[in-house]
Formats: sequence, C-alpha cells, structure tokens
Amino acid sequence: MTPSAALGRINPSPTLAITSRVLELKRAGIDVIGLGAGEPDFDTPDFIKDAGIAAILEGKTKYTNVDGTMELKEAIVAKFARDNSLTYTTDQVTVNVGGKHTLFNAIVATVDKGDEVVIPAPYWVSYPDVVQFAGGTPVFAAAGPEQAYKLSPEALEAAITPRTKWVILNSPSNPTGAGYTIGQLRALGAVLARHPHVWIFADDMYEHIVYDGFQFATIAEACPELYDRTLTVNGCSKAYAMTGWRIGYAGGAAWLIKAMAKLQSQSTSNPCSIAQAAAVAALNGPQDFLAERNTVFQGRRDLVVSMLNQINGMHCPRPEGAFYVYPSFAELIGTSTPGGRRIDTDEDMVGYLLDDARVAVVQGAAFGMSPAFRISYATSDALLQEACERIQTACAALR
Repeated sequence: MTPSAALGRINPSPTLAITSRVLELKRAGIDVIGLGAGEPDFDTPDFIKDAGIAAILEGKTKYTNVDGTMELKEAIVAKFARDNSLTYTTDQVTVNVGGKHTLFNAIVATVDKGDEVVIPAPYWVSYPDVVQFAGGTPVFAAAGPEQAYKLSPEALEAAITPRTKWVILNSPSNPTGAGYTIGQLRALGAVLARHPHVWIFADDMYEHIVYDGFQFATIAEACPELYDRTLTVNGCSKAYAMTGWRIGYAGGAAWLIKAMAKLQSQSTSNPCSIAQAAAVAALNGPQDFLAERNTVFQGRRDLVVSMLNQINGMHCPRPEGAFYVYPSFAELIGTSTPGGRRIDTDEDMVGYLLDDARVAVVQGAAFGMSPAFRISYATSDALLQEACERIQTACAALR
C-alpha cells in the first residue's frame, strides 16, 4: 500500500506545522512566543456559547441537512442582505466544516485536469494545494509590496487564459491584511467582465476585522454584473472567535451549491449540529462586540508595525484588516547570525528567530512571496511587545 498520487500533490499546512512546533517546545519547558497561528485570542462570546449549550440540552444532536440546517441558511441569507446587499435564497447557500472545507468543495466540484486557477501571491497556504489536489494548475499573479499586496488589473489580465476556471480574491488578506477598496474591486471586475468563462471565489473571512475606517466590500456587491459567477465565502471562525466550532459558508449559483452538497454528502456529511445552532446565534445576535475587539486588534497592529519598522533592513506595511503583518527583510538577506549562519532564505530567518530569539513566525515562502514572514498579532499586547523586542535584538545582531 502506498499513498495516492493526489496526496502527493499537496503539502502539510505550514502554519499548522509551526503551531505544532511551538506546542512541542512549550511542553519541553522552553520559553517560546508563538506568532504563527491565525486564531483570535478572544473567547467565543457567551451568547454564542449559550446557544450551543441550549442546543445540546434541547437534543439538537442528530444529523441535519447535508449542507446546513434551514435555520442557519436563513440566518446566512439575512447576513448577506444586511452586510453585503446581496440577495440569495436558501438553495443558494451552503454550510461547511470551516472555510477550508468550502474551498475544498468548490474547487474539487468544478476543477478538472488542465483547468487553471488564478491566485494572487502572497496567498493563503491552502489555495494552491487544494487546486493541485483536484488536478488543476495554480497560476500565480504577483501582488507584491509595490502594489500594496493587491492584485492589479494588469496582472489579472495577464494571468487569465482560455483554461482559467476561477480567480481567488481574499480581502482582507491572509497573510498580508491588505484590503481591496470598492474602486479597486471594480477595476478588477472590469477585467473579469471581459472573460465570462472565469468564476470568482471571494474569500471574505476577515470581513469584520478592518481598521482606520476602511469600508469593506465584496466583489459581487461592488460588481453586480459578476453576481451569477461569484461564490461569496465567509465563516464564523475569525470575527466570532469560533475557530474550533468549524463553520464556514458561502452563497452562489444554485447549481454550484448543489454540486458542492453532492460532494459533501460523501465526505463529512453535515457540519456539527451544535456548532450550527451556535452560528445562528452568532449571525442573528448582537454585533457590537466586533467593533470593541477591532479596537484592540488595531492597537496591536500599530504596536507591531511600529516596532518592526524600527529594525534596520526590515519594512512592514500597515494592513487594512485581518490580524497579520507581512514584513519584508530583503535588505537582511546575505547577513550572518552571531553563530556564523548565513541568512539566505525565509527559512533561514524563521529558523534563526525560533532558535535564537524564541519567536515563532511563518516563512514567506509558504505564502508564495519572499523574502518575508508572517506574524499573527492575535495575542496579548505584552507578548507582542516581548516578541518584537526579541526580533529587534536578533536582527540587530546580524552582520
């Protein structure tokens, strides 16, 4: 028995690998600060937890419809109308076991060998692997710091071919936190309007985590002409601090939603019934805590950006949303550590910071753009302050 060819087309998640490594070091009693996990340190709000507990007590512990209860689908329909001015019916909505599951279902249900998927780089680590698992070909379109980590219309146009099946847009972005304005989305939409065979996967997972008055918009909202070929994807993990509850969802064409449900019926079947009940409460309940938490996140962003930009040879853009920064350290390539090791790659820098500074970050190569690394600032101010001081000291020691 040997692993399948499909399994050979994907790699283990680098972000989860870093998280596992941090846990191993901590179990060994080593003082390490982990800034790799994309997980809010806030707890799930009590009213959401109460809804989950009530679901258990009420016996809502049985199978549900494969891709979500009608109650949750109705809450998602209401959310799309309220927050995004998008009109969907319940047969246009799918509920999945987290946003990664939504991505997997959509790609595997539609992509064949030879199909291409345009992915702006830097990108979330799972995008290319899922495309490759399905037999498709990821086509990377550079969206580097000179473009504020946003895909330009020219780069999008150049990446599209007759074989393009999907374009993936993630705003605000993991790993950079970059968010597209309505005007920027419309400029991309003008390109996509010229290519009616291309569908859009709009990953809006960080919709509610934005700063400095940034006005979030999703592409089907900004470009209504693209509504029929857009899958608008979201979830409860980030904004509602429900990562472990595993609820992702999407709205799109009814035939696509049905195809995704067919695939799900032979894999996970329904998402957890208890988590679905909690998600209803999350979407229908009070939303005022979101602004309060964003204020905290914004303060952490400002702290980290300021401290990293004090390092000679490092440049850290100020993101519009999410809870990540993606500093470039191009000017430090070729330097050497106090122990004589050269810093030639992302992996070299990440290894140095882990071994010498006891700070865990994720190498930029995992996200498709080097030399850089990703920091998640979804942790306490005190830990961020200490971590950035350690990074400053480590970088100052490079020669």
